[in-house]
Amino acid sequence: MNSSIIFSLTSAAALVIGVAIGLLFGVFQNAALARNRKKVNEKGTLVTPWMAVPGSLSRVAMLLVVLVAVQVCCPMLFLGDVQWLISAGVLLGYGWSFMKKLQQRAGESIQ
Repeated sequence: MNSSIIFSLTSAAALVIGVAIGLLFGVFQNAALARNRKKVNEKGTLVTPWMAVPGSLSRVAMLLVVLVAVQVCCPMLFLGDVQWLISAGVLLGYGWSFMKKLQQRAGESIQ
């Protein structure tokens, strides 16, 4: 196979995997935020902004473990400049999830 085809396939795979990881991380964060918001509403106590989403550190650690696992299982995705596409994919995936949450909040505040 031509090296440019291999590079293109590897780049596409890296970007898709990165987006999937970012989206999954966003889903976990949003679920935790909803769960904790429900707890606050049930208890009627205000949580400090620093503790709005308890467990965030463990979810970030899980994100890093997943990235390391992908690097160990698919080392070809981390050769040369392709490694930055996984990071870009994570940024795009989580960014999209974050933007959807902001749009949802904006819709709630208007109503």
